[in-house]
Amino acid sequence: MKAFSDLTEQQKQALLKFPIYISLLATTDDKMDEEERMVAIKFAHTKAFSCQPLLTEFCQESEKVFEKNLVEIVALLPKDKASRDAAIKHELLKLETILVKLGKVYTLVMHQSMKTFKEHVSKAHHSVIEDFILPISIPGLTD
Repeated sequence: MKAFSDLTEQQKQALLKFPIYISLLATTDDKMDEEERMVAIKFAHTKAFSCQPLLTEFCQESEKVFEKNLVEIVALLPKDKASRDAAIKHELLKLETILVKLGKVYTLVMHQSMKTFKEHVSKAHHSVIEDFILPISIPGLTD
């Protein structure tokens, strides 16, 4: 990956797991269910073609290993939600130290991208009927 020429191979591989940790953090209970998993995989595929130009290389590389990395990470994480979320947040902090090496602009764009990833996966169980009945967002009720 050209954008990551200053990173070690280990750092590059770790960074490719960023969307997986974000997806897992967005799940509704102590594990990612099949619907959330499929939404995350499909969104990773979509991001590979529709992301910010600065992230194109990252998104394409991440999408190639998304499913494999997802299986590996899920197997390694603690099973209860509190411990799992703590482990994920710990990994995200480690990824932040790698991300800042890529510069402020790249870091900002990556954060925006991961925010949309989290929002998308967290709405995996969202229903079109909800939009019809409650067309506006009401914090705590529709989010």
